[in-house]
Amino acid sequence: MVDSNLYQVDKKIALEMDISVLNEYERVFKSIDKDKDGHVDSNELLEVFHSLGYREMKNEDALNVIKEFDINNNQKIEYQEFVIMMNKFTKLGMKEKFTSYVNKKGDTLFKVEGSGSYSTFSEEERTAYTKLINSVLCNDPDCKNLLPINPESNDLFPSLKNGVILCKLINAAVPGTIDERVINRKENMNIFLATENLRLAINASKAIGVKVIGIDHTTIQDQRFPLILGILWQIIKIVLLASINIKKYPQLIKLLNPGEELKELLSLPPEDILKRWFNYHLTKAGHPNKLTNFSSDIKNSEKYTILLNQLDSKQCDKSALDESDEVKRGAKVLANAKKIGVESYITALDIKNGNDRLNLLFTAEIFNHLHGLEDLNKEEEEAYEKAKLLDDDVEGTREERAFRMWINSMGIDDVYVNNLYEDVRSGVLLLKVIDKIKPGVINWKKVDLAPKNPFAKLVNCNEAIDACKKIPLSIVSTSGSDVNEPNKKLILGVVWQLMRENTLMILGNKKENDILDWFNLMVPSEPKFSSFSDKRISDSLVLIDLLAQIEPRAIDWDLVSKDDKSNEAIEKNAKYTISLARKLGATVFLVWEDITEIKPKMLLTFCAGLYEVHHLNTKLKNAKKEVSDDMKTNVGLDS
Repeated sequence: MVDSNLYQVDKKIALEMDISVLNEYERVFKSIDKDKDGHVDSNELLEVFHSLGYREMKNEDALNVIKEFDINNNQKIEYQEFVIMMNKFTKLGMKEKFTSYVNKKGDTLFKVEGSGSYSTFSEEERTAYTKLINSVLCNDPDCKNLLPINPESNDLFPSLKNGVILCKLINAAVPGTIDERVINRKENMNIFLATENLRLAINASKAIGVKVIGIDHTTIQDQRFPLILGILWQIIKIVLLASINIKKYPQLIKLLNPGEELKELLSLPPEDILKRWFNYHLTKAGHPNKLTNFSSDIKNSEKYTILLNQLDSKQCDKSALDESDEVKRGAKVLANAKKIGVESYITALDIKNGNDRLNLLFTAEIFNHLHGLEDLNKEEEEAYEKAKLLDDDVEGTREERAFRMWINSMGIDDVYVNNLYEDVRSGVLLLKVIDKIKPGVINWKKVDLAPKNPFAKLVNCNEAIDACKKIPLSIVSTSGSDVNEPNKKLILGVVWQLMRENTLMILGNKKENDILDWFNLMVPSEPKFSSFSDKRISDSLVLIDLLAQIEPRAIDWDLVSKDDKSNEAIEKNAKYTISLARKLGATVFLVWEDITEIKPKMLLTFCAGLYEVHHLNTKLKNAKKEVSDDMKTNVGLDS
């Protein structure tokens, strides 16, 4: 157990800082302080810099940083030293200098200097993302004064500072994530209103699986270009790839390989489904080679030319293949794509240079406009219906999504969950999550990180269950084979306990009853709540009262339905509650139905997120009050 005193901050620094910034610093510090001893070493510190975009930094750079900020000379960074370091880096970031250069591949990059090191960002990606934002949000009335953004300049970055575009883009990625009534929309917003919007956007982005470790609203306000593009890339990728799934397009069942089960196709991320789709059409066209990546395999435009011709031979000819210049070939590909209505956010040079991100987005645009897959035959329809994809357990589906997004937001290297049930079957995913939460409980000598056969996968799953018992979690009835099969109900039970363990650990090893006691202390309801299963929670009013206790100014009571008990009013209250919590800085993964249907698991995590915000806010306010009192005392002595 970590002594809470380890997370105290110098009072003078507290005066300078915004509450949510300190909240984020403490969250980041706890996430990298894996052994929970209150300090980080050079390896853990290097993880922070890499997550912030400074990929060029090496261990020796981290050691130099430690020397600079190690006040007590113990060759490690304590929490207070970490806050001083981050505060300084942020200030340096406002004075960054930019120089452009062309790398060996021909990409134009901006070198960003001024933060003790340097990082880079791609001009091509900035341009493409700007074009896409202009296109996706062009009809949104709340963005009319912000769009269009000039794609040939760095105007993209200041246009994000008030948070409106980011909030709208998140809702374009996953509709309904943010209750738009909560977004501040004034044309000339003050820093307080803009900060609220940015907090809302960043916490909502976590809820859709975006990794934002070490990133807060100051990242946008201080214009940290590489980090901003990193967030945009993740959101834009969701925007364009969201529809590439078998529920939206049952025709994707045609991409099954011989002898493959449908559940294996379901487990694939959208990028891999796109590759299969691309290769399906290449094979139909009689092309001898397959697409294995969106970079080197696509640079000469040959496969694009074949794909577009296969999709629409009347409008898309193959004349590009007669062109020896690869840039001119790429230009012909873009011209053909335009004929079938595909908006190209990339250039011919981007294709020739093999920019994998931009080529992935371009391929997704082609699929979204014209997938070219035939209707299902009778046998395929029967297989699709047999899978019962459309009649899945609604509550289980919601839980799976919440747990999947929680894992995705944790910032674990090489981890992105597309389908929880399928992705845990090898045991590797579960092992990495357990190690993130409780380092040291896994015997990695027993683990095969790239299992090829069922036996190796089962061994991994058994090790994962053994590790869960060491934490300890209550999973007496669950075995490694249940994870490997997969048994959906038992998998949800295991992952829920890991999520709860992580949530309570972040709060300083609190227990569920501690959160409930705090809840009862904060809200004036009588009788007191004995659990988070209380039916009084269903209309969200007690949760809104709780939010008002934390920050009274955040509530617009005109938007709260107190007397209207219709289903529509209750739904609106729940949506408003979730977005308000994110606006205050809480990380929450539940959806509005979890409130109206009173799901105690998700309500516990929701209130735990608010507890963290309240706890950190109180700590910072007290630190500021102490500084103020000290100043008054000193003035009195001087006089």
